Amino acid sequence: MQTDDLQPYLSILQSAKTIAIVGLSPKPERDSHHVAQYLQEKGYRIVPINPSATEILGERSWPSLTEAAKHHRIDLVDVFRDSAAVPPIADEAMAIGARALWLQIGVRHDEALAKAQAAGLKVVQDRCTLVEHQRLRSAGLLAARTPQ
Repeated sequence: MQTDDLQPYLSILQSAKTIAIVGLSPKPERDSHHVAQYLQEKGYRIVPINPSATEILGERSWPSLTEAAKHHRIDLVDVFRDSAAVPPIADEAMAIGARALWLQIGVRHDEALAKAQAAGLKVVQDRCTLVEHQRLRSAGLLAARTPQ
C-alpha cells in the first residue's frame, strides 16, 4: 500500500481531537451514527450537529456549528449532508476556526472546498472517515488514542 495517498487523511486524523459531525443521526442503523460511534470508540470527542436531537451517543447535540463552537474547540467538521448543503456548512466551519472539513462518501462540492482550502482548512471530499481511519491503522501509521 502506498503511504503517500494516505498522508492527507493522516494529517487530519492525527491532529484532530474533537470532531463535529454535521447530520449525525440518532438512529443506530444510519451510517453517520455508525461512523460517529466508531470514532468515539477510537478516542475522538464527538460533537453532534443535529437541530432535531438533544443527545446522540451520550453527547449533547447542537443545532449548528456556531452554537457548538461556543462550548467546544472543533478541530474537524465531518459532513453527512447532501452536497447542496455544503456551502453554508463550509462557511460556518471557516467562521468557527475549524482546522479541517471532511465530506463523506457521496458528498462533493468543489467550490466550497476550494474556498475552505484557500482559508487554510485541510479538506477531503467523497471519503469516509471510518474507512480512512482503518486504512491508516492497518498501515501502522495511526496509533491508538485514549478514549475521551
